[in-house]
Amino acid sequence: MSRRHPHPSALPRRWLMTDERLGDTLWTAIDALPRGSGIIFRHYATPPRARRALFERVRRCARRKRLMLVVAGLPVGRGPMLRHGRSRAALTAPVHSRVEAIAAGRAGAALLFVSPVYPTRSHPGASALGPARFGLMIRGLKLPVIALGGMDERRWRALNRLGVHGWAGIDAWA
Repeated sequence: MSRRHPHPSALPRRWLMTDERLGDTLWTAIDALPRGSGIIFRHYATPPRARRALFERVRRCARRKRLMLVVAGLPVGRGPMLRHGRSRAALTAPVHSRVEAIAAGRAGAALLFVSPVYPTRSHPGASALGPARFGLMIRGLKLPVIALGGMDERRWRALNRLGVHGWAGIDAWA
């Protein structure tokens, strides 16, 4: 792990992915997160001014609960950014294949969000990796992996033997 990234032990194991379909349950979901968890703030379809206001409200909640907050969808074409110390480093990368995972690592990502592990409401009809293909995909990767797609605490614990760092979800927290 380079000096520009937090040590893997400092990275959250549980993450909330935000989006518009959460509506007002966003606040319930944030309240459900254990201290030290993370939030990936997305809300891509929200108009810019409203998105900024919502982000500021989420930021205050995250600070109060000591949650890591990452903003997705930066216009510069890099992965989500995290202010860590004095630098701004690409922290996370969404990946859907081993090729993407390797490329993300080479590009400097510190944390991989691999999806979809299981069928998910976010992408109805999309084929899921399933535990076996997911395990093959992440085998030997040197970066912490967050399982995404139909995940919850029970499914994450079942994947622990594969060396998964953590899990992320939307519905599981709401």
